[in-house]
Amino acid sequence: MAEISYMDFKKMDLRVAVIKTAEHIEGYSKLLKLIIDLGVEERTLVAGIALQYKAEDLPGKRIIVVANLEPKAIAGLTSQGMLLAVLGKDGLSLLAPDREVEAGLRVE
Repeated sequence: MAEISYMDFKKMDLRVAVIKTAEHIEGYSKLLKLIIDLGVEERTLVAGIALQYKAEDLPGKRIIVVANLEPKAIAGLTSQGMLLAVLGKDGLSLLAPDREVEAGLRVE
């Protein structure tokens, strides 16, 4: 595992977000379009989680996102961040706070 410096880690802006809406992207079986609330703004994320999560089950869920990732064009949409997840033996699991906290809070 490659090490990074503490200063490199501090460059990442990890934030709590609340999923407002989720929908399938036509023609892409693995992708969902998410609208997330970061407390001060809403953003669009394109996430490859559609095989593990139903779009209708996601609104209201709190997740952790990399908020300062440069935007990227995916499936004709601009994704403005990345959600964090882990893939284990039981499938994909979204990283989330263990209690209800405000959207936009920075992960420390």
